[in-house]
Amino acid sequence: MIDLSTEYLGLKLKSPIVVSATPLSESVDNIRRMEDSGAAAVVLTSLFEEQILLEGGALEQDLARGTESYAESLSYLPPLDDYHYSQDKYLRHLDSAKRSVQIPIIASLNGASHGGWTHFAKVLEDVGADALELNTYSLATDPKRTSTEIEQGLVDLVLEIKRNIKIPIAVKLSPQFTSIPHLASRLAAFGANGLVLFNRFYQPDFDIESLNVVPRIAFSTPQELLLRLHWVAILYGQVSCDLAITGGVHSAEGFLKSVMAGAQVAMMTSALHIHGIQHLATVHADLVRWMEEHEYESTNQMRGSLSRCAVPDTSPFDRGNYIKTLSSYTLRQSVAHS
Repeated sequence: MIDLSTEYLGLKLKSPIVVSATPLSESVDNIRRMEDSGAAAVVLTSLFEEQILLEGGALEQDLARGTESYAESLSYLPPLDDYHYSQDKYLRHLDSAKRSVQIPIIASLNGASHGGWTHFAKVLEDVGADALELNTYSLATDPKRTSTEIEQGLVDLVLEIKRNIKIPIAVKLSPQFTSIPHLASRLAAFGANGLVLFNRFYQPDFDIESLNVVPRIAFSTPQELLLRLHWVAILYGQVSCDLAITGGVHSAEGFLKSVMAGAQVAMMTSALHIHGIQHLATVHADLVRWMEEHEYESTNQMRGSLSRCAVPDTSPFDRGNYIKTLSSYTLRQSVAHS
C-alpha cells in the first residue's frame, strides 16, 4: 500500500497535493470537488492588504488626496470596485469552507506592509483557518531602500503576526532576494513554520499603439518549476521549517520532483484552470502508479533524495553547472557545424 501522507505546517495531510491560492477556491462547491478529486489541503484565494485598507477607509482617502490637481493618478491603481472580495465575505467563505470539507483550509493574506493585516490574521484564526500563508508581494522600486531594510521588514512582519496568533504560518517568497538561504534561515528562526517558493510576479506589457502600460496574466508552465526545484534542493536540510513549491507544477512528475528536491508539499493552480479540477484525480492516480512501478513505499522515502545535501556532486546547484551547461552547448554547436 503506497503511503502518500506528509506533514506540512504541523498539519497531517493525506498527500503532498495542495491547491494554491486561486479564484477557483472562491466557490465552496469547487473546494468540495478539490477534496473529492484528491487535494490534501486548499489555500484560499488571497485577501489583499488593499482590501483591508479600503474597508477601513484609508486606501480611499489616500487615493482621493490630491486628485483634484492630478486626476489621472486614480488610474494608477485598479478601480475600488475591483477589490470585490470584502473582509466579511472572506470570513464567511472561510467559515463555510471549514464546515463543508475535512481537509485543512489555509487562509492567505497578500500584502507588502504590516498595515491592518496583522490584526486580521487573528480574526482568520478565530474563524477557523488551519494555517495562514503570508503572500508577500513587494517590488523594490525605491533606490533609497536597501535590501537589508526589505528583508528586515519581512522578519518583523513574521514576528508581529506570531505574537498575535497560534496557528502556523508560511511565508510565500519572491525569487528576487539577494541571499535566499540567509533570508530563509532568518524567517525560520523568527517563527515561520514554512516557506513557499515562489510567488509569481505578473509583468506588465507595453501597448505601443496606445502608449499604455497594460497588465498581463499568463498561466505557469512546467519550465517554471526548475527555479523552484533548484532553491528547495539548496534549502533542504539547511532551514528549520517546512518547504513548499508553487509555480510550474502541472503533473505527477512535478510533484515527484518537488518531493525529491525536499518539499513537504507542492501546490497546483494553473493546471486546474487549464484541465479542470478533476485533473487532481489524474495527478493522484499517476503519482501512485509511478511509485508502485519504481517500488517506493512512501513519499517520505524519496523526500530530499535529489537535494543538494544528498547528491555526491553538488556542482549542478552551483557555479559549476553554469560553466558545464555553457560548455556543453558550445560543444554541441561546434559538432553541428563541423
